[in-house]
Amino acid sequence: MSTKKISYNEAIAEIEEVLEKIENEELDVDELAEKVKRVSVLLKVCKDKLFSTNEQVEQILKEMED
Repeated sequence: MSTKKISYNEAIAEIEEVLEKIENEELDVDELAEKVKRVSVLLKVCKDKLFSTNEQVEQILKEMED
């Protein structure tokens, strides 16, 4: 799944899926590095979306005060 148009909820769901597989020892060593790299990308996507949303909300609140 590409990260360009992934929603926050989709990213979180994919992260949770990978974590569950790690916890249940369902990943072999060859997959582990790939999945950890994917999770790091998804975490950045989530962080960026949260930061952007926070900025938008702050701007809206500021406009409401004026």
